Amino acid sequence: MRQGIHPPYGPVVFRDRAANHAFLTRSTMTSEKTIEWEDGHTYPVVDVEISNVSHPFYTGTARVLDTAGRVERFERRYGKQG
Repeated sequence: MRQGIHPPYGPVVFRDRAANHAFLTRSTMTSEKTIEWEDGHTYPVVDVEISNVSHPFYTGTARVLDTAGRVERFERRYGKQG
């Protein structure tokens, strides 16, 4: 890897404010805000809107859309073109 062309890669805390959940990982993202983590060290914190704790796919609350029914309803409403 060439030196000097990549952003610094280090520990960062990502915090999902909606679910009150945070996790420590490594990333190239940085932030001016910091947080003291469970291990006693201070890390930059990045607030995210959604994570695996609050995303409908992971929580099991995702809805399955009936796309075939929507197409049929559209064709009934506007007539089949062609």
